[in-house]
Amino acid sequence: MTEGLAARVTAAEEMIAEASERAMAFFERRSDLSVECKTDPQDLVSEADRDVEALIRERLAHSFPRDGFLGEELGVSQGDGRWTWIVDPIDGTASFLHGLQGWSISVALCHDGETLAGWVAHPCSGRVYSALRGQGAWCRSAHLSVSKGCSLADGLIAMGSGNPDLIAAMVRDLLTSGGSFQRNGSAALSLAHVAAGHYLGFIEPQLAPWDCAAGLLLVEEAGGWHAPHPMDRSAPVIAGAPGPRAQIEHLSRSFQKAKEDSYAKLG
Repeated sequence: MTEGLAARVTAAEEMIAEASERAMAFFERRSDLSVECKTDPQDLVSEADRDVEALIRERLAHSFPRDGFLGEELGVSQGDGRWTWIVDPIDGTASFLHGLQGWSISVALCHDGETLAGWVAHPCSGRVYSALRGQGAWCRSAHLSVSKGCSLADGLIAMGSGNPDLIAAMVRDLLTSGGSFQRNGSAALSLAHVAAGHYLGFIEPQLAPWDCAAGLLLVEEAGGWHAPHPMDRSAPVIAGAPGPRAQIEHLSRSFQKAKEDSYAKLG
């Protein structure tokens, strides 16, 4: 095991329990929260997001002051270059603010650019999905395993949001292939559900590292696969169980083609 990993895993588990409790306290009084739009009306941030991220930063900085930190709300804190925490304090803010349970807390731990550990906490149920590289993924001591489905007709595909033309192309191809889809509002939680076998796969045209770093490790350690995703910028996220991989990759080509067509129109 990489030196220092065990101590960070223990600290992360304690910190996530505290952050989950703090987030639930905000959730229970969500109607009183101040809310802002960031890039568009669907991209929301509340005081809960910022407060929970500040709590996580404070706890980790106290225990590991040389570690770097990349958070959705408060940006980057440079460390010594070896260890970096990637955090989304409330992934699925729209669900959170509307009283729905499709939100989560996502925490990933990277060493020299490789994700070694990941946690997706779902405070509404008390579940924490976790993974360690090379050691598997689990939830409440139960090991996770991706779906054994072989085709899109054997289950559900989780989808994110984004450019309506890209999503429309993907949905059209999925439905005509005999599949079906759901969207719960949290990419991190959707990826955890892929790891747990509830979804066949997950696709979203563009996600930042804090949305998916932990979830992608969960899928990988549960026996699934995912397309490469950079840890320093937004990119498409495609992940799933092995059986329907070719079909899921075909769906992803739908939005890639739509993207190319939109660029061609602009040209």
